[in-house]
Amino acid sequence: MLKLVNVSKTYTGHQQEVKAVDDLSLTIEPKEAVAIQGPSGCGKTTSLLMCGGLLHPTSGQVLVGDTDLYALSANARSEFRANHIGFVFQQYHLIPYLNVLQNILTANVASRRPDAEARAEELVAQFRLEPRAGHVPGELSVGEKQRAALARALFNEPKLVLADEPTGNLDAKNAKVVLDALRTYANNGAAVLIVTHDPVAAAESHRVVHLDQGRLVIAAPEDDTQPAASVNSEAEPHA
Repeated sequence: MLKLVNVSKTYTGHQQEVKAVDDLSLTIEPKEAVAIQGPSGCGKTTSLLMCGGLLHPTSGQVLVGDTDLYALSANARSEFRANHIGFVFQQYHLIPYLNVLQNILTANVASRRPDAEARAEELVAQFRLEPRAGHVPGELSVGEKQRAALARALFNEPKLVLADEPTGNLDAKNAKVVLDALRTYANNGAAVLIVTHDPVAAAESHRVVHLDQGRLVIAAPEDDTQPAASVNSEAEPHA
């Protein structure tokens, strides 16, 4: 579903080159949720952005299914991304003047699904957002914002979901909702890639990939015996 082939990203500035990602090759199959972990600045988010068609690699290929993302024109890549890749970000990126239902429906701009309203309402119910469907983001808790953002990401039933620190701002209850949804979505046939510092998010993935200085250092299979770790328990204004 997702294949990186010898992907590198180099930034040049102040007469110095910085290689953010260095010859990374990685394959994520359908029905697989993979977590990328590593120290700050190791290339995790850069890798995620390249996987999503948002950042052109300096070299290498990024394939989603049979599509070479960076062989597409910018417009074709944007259209492909809107229809086949879902994004979940730590800061949600909800449109502040739209309510929850309207924010979810923004994903329909590209796809024009005939069942858009029904699909959005289905996701509202799935993520237990019915009481908040008419509320704008400023009236939501952090957990509700992330659940709304995840619903929007899944609206078009993308074959690939990319999540950047999706539990970083959440308490244990809401983190579990998000992680369960991502793993279930992978189990149903998609590929899911999660960038995370959260040991619980990593433990809930099928496989963990570690990066250091832009290079793959280890890829471990899922370990069901790994003890659970606690998640950020910062309180939020609403359940």
